[in-house]
Amino acid sequence: MRALIAALLLLPGCAALSPRPVGVEQRIAAFPAAGADLERPVTIRWNAHMVPWVEAETDRDLFYALGMIQGHLRGAQVALLRLAARGRLSEAAGPFATEIDHALRILDFGRAAPAIRAAWPEETRRLMAAYTAGLNHAVMNTPPPPEFGLLGLSREPFTEDDLLAIGRLAGTDVNWLGYFALLPARGTPGFARLWERTVAAGSSAPEAALAGRRLAVIGDILAGASRSGSNTVAVAGRRSASGGALIGSDPHLGLTQPNAWLAAGMRSPSFHAVGLMLPGLPLLGLGRNPEIGWGGTNLRAASSDLFDVSALPPGAFTTERVRIRQRLWFSAERTVRRTEHGPVITDASVLPRRPGDVLALRWVGHEPTDEVTALLGAARARDGAQFRAAFARFGVSAQTMTWAARDGSIGQFYATTIPARAGFPSEDPVLDARDPAATAPWRRLLRTPDLPFVVNPREGFLASANNRPEALGGRSPPPLGFFFSDSDRVERLREMLAALPRATPADIMAIQADTRSPRAGRIAAALAERLEGIAEAAPLLAALRGWDGDYRADARAPVAFEVLLARLVPLLQPEERQGATESRRAPESQWNFITAFLLPDLDALPPARREAALREAARQAAADMARLTTWGEMHRLPLAHALVNLPVVGEAFRYGDHPIGGSRETPMKTSHGLVTARHNTAFGSMARHVSDMADPDANWFTLWGGQDGWLGSAAFADQVPLWLERRSIRIPLRAETVTREFPLVTRIEPRR
Repeated sequence: MRALIAALLLLPGCAALSPRPVGVEQRIAAFPAAGADLERPVTIRWNAHMVPWVEAETDRDLFYALGMIQGHLRGAQVALLRLAARGRLSEAAGPFATEIDHALRILDFGRAAPAIRAAWPEETRRLMAAYTAGLNHAVMNTPPPPEFGLLGLSREPFTEDDLLAIGRLAGTDVNWLGYFALLPARGTPGFARLWERTVAAGSSAPEAALAGRRLAVIGDILAGASRSGSNTVAVAGRRSASGGALIGSDPHLGLTQPNAWLAAGMRSPSFHAVGLMLPGLPLLGLGRNPEIGWGGTNLRAASSDLFDVSALPPGAFTTERVRIRQRLWFSAERTVRRTEHGPVITDASVLPRRPGDVLALRWVGHEPTDEVTALLGAARARDGAQFRAAFARFGVSAQTMTWAARDGSIGQFYATTIPARAGFPSEDPVLDARDPAATAPWRRLLRTPDLPFVVNPREGFLASANNRPEALGGRSPPPLGFFFSDSDRVERLREMLAALPRATPADIMAIQADTRSPRAGRIAAALAERLEGIAEAAPLLAALRGWDGDYRADARAPVAFEVLLARLVPLLQPEERQGATESRRAPESQWNFITAFLLPDLDALPPARREAALREAARQAAADMARLTTWGEMHRLPLAHALVNLPVVGEAFRYGDHPIGGSRETPMKTSHGLVTARHNTAFGSMARHVSDMADPDANWFTLWGGQDGWLGSAAFADQVPLWLERRSIRIPLRAETVTREFPLVTRIEPRR
């Protein structure tokens, strides 16, 4: 009987589990053009990969059309993002997600939406209304996506507050992941030292290992949806082959499908640009117009603080009962408490905490900053000064923005809103809510105009890679955070840029595909030196000798290095944690810890214990290596839909995996933890952009996956071969080139 019930429940999902193949021309023909609320006719030109190029006679119609396009191509994706941003996952996943929803309701991504809308300039208000109307026209006038039957969802119009909540989800403070990984250890012996070393290492929060299935889901949501990684480089015109400045960006996000970005081109009276958009928002996160090209990397700034509110009086708390609808079950009720220091996150059972802790989270994302107006202004900037000025009220997620101009100039600045801190706590990330000194920084928020910037640096190039903030233009930044990527990636980018006397777009594309980690090569050499004379290490030493840190897919040395790390790092952890099942997921397993402390910790051991650890690690690693071949055979790039995590039917959404090069901090980032067997990377490089500002048509983009989120579409994963072969799609700015290269046409007439 239970099998029969399960089968009946899955019947509506058959279209998702076994989708009907649909060609590109069929998908374009299905575009819901009829009844559009336009002022003037709009033309959408498409190429063979379903990249749209929109031509509109009014700005309002452009944004209405962009909403229609996103609704048509990514309607299911935006709906699922709304479920996450609003804490409504239980409506699709049932009781499994109830406590996840409770945590998401406490984090409350939509909290600032009414205040943000109230402060919008009239133009922002008008364009967002048009976009929302176009999005709703598409989602309400087309058949529901195949996923809806499986998830028990129905079509539902979006509000501007929904979209702002999605934007705030994309602006998540990635430091939360680091906090969540550390909080359970508070109060344990050695925590003060662990925190001190975390700050010293700049531990990379998105790679933090989170224990527990439901917490891991939250981690996947936050890391996968937030703009938590990326590389961006710019080369000044005086160092390029064309004489025009070059810009290159490759965002790092979750690797599930549909891709977190959507490529598009557009032209209206005020907008003329190409780039990548975040589904659910009518904004170009990276791209170019005729004068300026841009990209951003997550600054990893600490836009949040944790406060101990356990000693506050009862009157300091407000309480709300929230109702969580559960699919196939009764609704549940949970409590959400808030203080002036933010929501009480320890009320969420799935978020980690020490027993007895009552902690509130204060976040800039709960303040009415204005990313929409900022990015609308950035898309129309005509020089670097205008571009930077557009970010005056930008808040989350904090970005290191890099730009390149048609006149050959380049620049970089920090775009954020952040408390004016003098420093960070040295022993514990949790502040005392009763301490005026702890709360004082929130009385003065620093914004983009207050922070350093640089224009045309002496080197003639710029790079950023989520690294620790540096002085720009001779000015050092104020204290901005503590969870940063290791400097290996940015140093490698700069090394390659410095070696190019006259850079070309092909050179920038090659940099984006680079798989070398010089620091890994140096650590491997140092470990090999310490392993000399240990018989068990012979096969490892044979592979590691002379390795320069290149994680090529066909290489053997990365296998030896990684299995050695995986076996050695747990042996160097504090004695009370050695042997624990989570020892390979501890903060010390992150790359920042390894580069900062592995060799000093190893050398600090008594000689007998050091030799024993090396011998045991070598013995286990040699056995691991004997079962493995190349790095690409061990390290895989998965192609899977976000629904792969569903119980029972999830495997139907796994479409395979591919051998891939790269590692945690290589320019082509393919992140992983400590590994001893075949594994998938879940976070890393998933989109590419390169533009030569000397040529309006010299713009290339690629997505890991494809443009169309419709299951079964020919454009769902058609860019995978391009990605693997390091080829790209040109998206030009000149009208005549667009006409020639985007031959499929949708004409939308105003409704009568």
